[in-house]
Amino acid sequence: MTEYLLPVAIEKDRHGYYAECRALQGCYTQGDTYEEVLDNLRDAIKLHLDDRLATGELVETPEKVSVAQLEVTA
Repeated sequence: MTEYLLPVAIEKDRHGYYAECRALQGCYTQGDTYEEVLDNLRDAIKLHLDDRLATGELVETPEKVSVAQLEVTA
């Protein structure tokens, strides 16, 4: 089995937590707690990777990741 180090983004709002793995298009989930969203995302990533590997798709991981918050006035 291959281990993958993938960047994930987790956001909290009044409804709970939203998380996504931007390296895997369409791989996202939600949860009521931080721990729940991490568990859900881990499951979503595993299913996504299993599907890609089963169809022979290449799984690339980013070399560098930058995270920032940007304030915008509209």
